[in-house]
Amino acid sequence: MNKNIKVIIPAYNEEASIGKVIAEIPDIVSEIIVVNNNSTDSTAVVAEKAGATVLFQPKAGYGIACLKGMEYISDKDNKPEIVVFLDGDYSDYPSELTKIVAPILEDNIDFVVGARVKELREVGAMTFPQRFGNVLATKLMTLFFNSKFTDLGPFRAIKYEKLLALNMQDKTYGWTVEMQLKVLKKNFTYTEVPVNYKNRIGVSKVSGTVKGAIFAGVKILSWIFKYSFKK
Repeated sequence: MNKNIKVIIPAYNEEASIGKVIAEIPDIVSEIIVVNNNSTDSTAVVAEKAGATVLFQPKAGYGIACLKGMEYISDKDNKPEIVVFLDGDYSDYPSELTKIVAPILEDNIDFVVGARVKELREVGAMTFPQRFGNVLATKLMTLFFNSKFTDLGPFRAIKYEKLLALNMQDKTYGWTVEMQLKVLKKNFTYTEVPVNYKNRIGVSKVSGTVKGAIFAGVKILSWIFKYSFKK
């Protein structure tokens, strides 16, 4: 069954990796959208040469880059049925996109997260702040919302109509947890698919710095507590 699938990749200074990511995305995808998020290197040039649609978002922030990609899609007549979000650092295996979208295509699931399970993770691929943050956030989501999520993995797929219904707002590091919390609140169907995960190319903007790790943690917890008291 042919589906219109679009991929959104937020990218900040990923010139060494973005070409590899684009090259390994399966042909079932109709368009690859790279949002150049205030990069100071040749990310945009490399992405365009690799065949991606390149957008520019000068304001820094993971969420605002994703929102830019969504804005672009909304302005086009050819709307996708599925949107996939993928990082540009080559830590995920883009070829596993077929695994990510399979539950939507085959079982009509609304939302799928690629879970970076320990058995499939390269040593050192996730830092201690990432692992700790994942455990804390998903345990709190289970406590407050009876969630079955085990990861906040950035490699994810969602039906386009459901994505619009989430009315996404976060412009920084809280994007992933906001999406999952809203999926839970709206009782959308969801599942996780175990994915391989390797050491990224370059230094992480979140877990690679103390400031980034702390800010990301605060954003994630603030979204969880906000929704735990929201009717």
